[in-house]
Amino acid sequence: MSDQINDKPEDKEGGLHESIPVTGMYKEWFLDYASYVILERAVPAIEDGLKPVQRRILHSMKEMDDGRFNKVANIIGQSMQYHPHGDQSIGDAIVNLGQKELLIETQGNWGDIRTGDGAAASRYIEARLSKFALEVVFNPQTTEWQLSYDGRKKEPVTLPVKFPLLLAQGVEGIAVGLSTKILPHNFIELINGSIQILQGERPYLLPDFPTGGLADFSEYNEGQRGGRVKVRARIEEGDNKTLLIKDIPFGTTTNSLIESIIKANDKGKIKIKKVVDNTAKDVEIQIQLAPGQSPDMTIDALYAFTDCEVSISPNACVIIKDKPVFLSVNDILQYNTKQTKELLKRELEIRKAELMEKLLFSSLEKIFIENRIYRDIEECETWDGVIQTIDKGLDPFKPDFYRDITTEDIIRLTEIKIKRISKFDAFKADELMRKLEEELKEVNYNLKHLTDYAIKYYENLLTKYGKGRERKTEIRTFDQIEATVVAANNAKLYVNRADGFVGYGLKKDEFVCDCSDLDDIIVFRKDGKCIVSRIQEKGFVGKDILHVAVFRKGDERMVYNLIYLDGVTGRAMVKRFQVLAVTRDREYELTKGTKGSKVLYFTANPNGEAEIVTIYLTQGAKARVKVFDFDFSSIEIKGRGAGGNIMTRYPIRKIQLKMEGVSTLGGLDIYFDKSVGRLNTDQRGVLIGNFLGEDRIVVFYKNGEYELTTFELTNRYEAQNVLLIEKFDAQKVVSAIYFDGISKTYFVKRFLIETSTINKKFSFISDHKQSYLKIISTDKQPQVKAKLQKGKEVEENEYDLDMLIDVKGWKSVGNKFSSHQVLEMELIQPKKAPEPEVDDHENPDDQSDSDDADDSLEIGSTIDLNIKKDDEEQLGLF
Repeated sequence: MSDQINDKPEDKEGGLHESIPVTGMYKEWFLDYASYVILERAVPAIEDGLKPVQRRILHSMKEMDDGRFNKVANIIGQSMQYHPHGDQSIGDAIVNLGQKELLIETQGNWGDIRTGDGAAASRYIEARLSKFALEVVFNPQTTEWQLSYDGRKKEPVTLPVKFPLLLAQGVEGIAVGLSTKILPHNFIELINGSIQILQGERPYLLPDFPTGGLADFSEYNEGQRGGRVKVRARIEEGDNKTLLIKDIPFGTTTNSLIESIIKANDKGKIKIKKVVDNTAKDVEIQIQLAPGQSPDMTIDALYAFTDCEVSISPNACVIIKDKPVFLSVNDILQYNTKQTKELLKRELEIRKAELMEKLLFSSLEKIFIENRIYRDIEECETWDGVIQTIDKGLDPFKPDFYRDITTEDIIRLTEIKIKRISKFDAFKADELMRKLEEELKEVNYNLKHLTDYAIKYYENLLTKYGKGRERKTEIRTFDQIEATVVAANNAKLYVNRADGFVGYGLKKDEFVCDCSDLDDIIVFRKDGKCIVSRIQEKGFVGKDILHVAVFRKGDERMVYNLIYLDGVTGRAMVKRFQVLAVTRDREYELTKGTKGSKVLYFTANPNGEAEIVTIYLTQGAKARVKVFDFDFSSIEIKGRGAGGNIMTRYPIRKIQLKMEGVSTLGGLDIYFDKSVGRLNTDQRGVLIGNFLGEDRIVVFYKNGEYELTTFELTNRYEAQNVLLIEKFDAQKVVSAIYFDGISKTYFVKRFLIETSTINKKFSFISDHKQSYLKIISTDKQPQVKAKLQKGKEVEENEYDLDMLIDVKGWKSVGNKFSSHQVLEMELIQPKKAPEPEVDDHENPDDQSDSDDADDSLEIGSTIDLNIKKDDEEQLGLF
């Protein structure tokens, strides 16, 4: 032993210390620790959807429950008998449960999940179990029990919850190498989903957040790993200078949201004047815009650069049989529904056994008293004799019982008091047994029809507790917001053309335009090259800059007109091209790339304009015509790499603009996507029309307002409130039927839109909160079908609105639609005029006497009969 000690190394003080090998210890201890955190702290059990601390809190509250509120400090103390951790963690868990407003009724200041305010100290706030919790969470008869951590008490392994509690409350937990994030779902939708499962259908579950807001669940993936949910604040326009945030995204608070807005403003991403938090009973954050800022653009910028839009990644992980398992929310609901059905079955079986025991003893009691068996035991001298005498007296009736009569049953008979025997009423005993038999019959029926019983159970929960639990989060589909498009112009672009520098730091050089620090810039040089680069304070892009601008990727309206000299052939080449997509900081050749090539003429045209230029050749040129015009509209628009067409083989002295160009691209086809309330050119939604520069859109809303807007793709519309959106035509008559909230009747009016203000809403119906627009049309002869209550009869008629009322001013009240009660009303398609009949015996080619024949002959005489079919289509002949 002394040899072993002497082999040990000495420490600095001359003592000995022992080297302990750690091989394997880390592996074993770490796995034990990880398993403990996963099973006992972070991840909920699928059976009741609770973490251990939550389960122990609810169990403690049930033990303390007497119908009155208890101090949270007392609940924490009671819970510490079962939970081997500090009071702080238990207190936080109680507050978290209380703020979900499902299992716990609260009293006092419990904080606010919207503002991030914390709860008061545990000694000041009180709680008790809700009626819902008492009904669906607890049942000692169906609970599996285990010893507490110190072995002094029993606690539930899991609580027998008969409801998808895990999905209703949601959960978030981080363990060792594992995490879970299950989003909260709507109470009513979960119950309906369970009913669908019991009926053999597969429900479609989507989260519902207590903070409300808007959410896009298109990538939810049933809550599994890899899914994503985008949540937005609900932002409304107070006026042209004010925005109001009414709901905030889940996981944020009003304080964190305001901080993100201020931060984005400080960085120049958005431009606002002031942010005011008016949150009280309802959330309201007021944002005052800086002068000249568009509300629509600012809303998009808020979603792009602040916490007004957040992305949540769900990850449904639960504990099943002491192991973490990844499931979808549908799988979890399936499991919970099956478990609820099984628990209901066990409760019915327990109740059945209780009823049969009550019936058995009631029958024994009646036989014992009515057959005076109690008198036979008066002469018995021993206890065994008493038992045997009673047992013998019951022998004739034993075949009628569902089980054997035991000694315990006989002992219970001996405990019946003389007072009860003397007052025994056979009629009341029979009535009690009849009620027990009826209940037993009902229990047996429910056991045979367990699915129907479970459905009724869920429907009962919905009736008792569903009120006030309607969906708070609005389901939407969001469009992708390009940050570079909505970013505020927080920088200015300058250029030094000779030296080849561009950036926002060259304040002594030539100003180009306002821009954002997120923008890309495109540069064209005299050597026939272009380059796209991220904007910076000062960047070198090459000398002799011709043109510099902000680059918009995929902009099909921007067309560049170019005339260049080819260095090898000496020819002047002309081309029209677009730059749709490029690689940053890579130089692209716009000429053929030959030595000596250079640009002679260049223009950038944001709407595809094609100008006319005058070409002056040199005096020594051999060409007969030394001055001629060239129209850029005569050539096609091609790609950036195209070589172009030959303009002239002779040297050019100068090129001069003769006439400004007009667009050769035609108008833009604008579509309205109602799912996102946005305009687009991608053919998503309904075609509104073809638009040119000064064209406008008119929008009619359900509240009786109309609005004129531009066709900018950044415009936003309240899609759920839009009744009609179309291209504005000042000559079109608007026909409308609206409900007047004051007189409680319908009015009809026809008018022309006389206002011209853009992005301002005008109300053209009565100013009452119950007034609303029912029918709107700009057809020439709009028709409406309506059902009217005339006395006891219902009459259905069709009406031509242009016959009911003349065109008046847009502020006019209009006329009453009908003096009778209107039951239903809808806009119908106008009937087409009947086509004239054609005599089959008449030769359709021989119509020289008709006016139509003369007209067609006249038209035909003005065109070349050898025109190609494509040209005929362009002329509208087909």
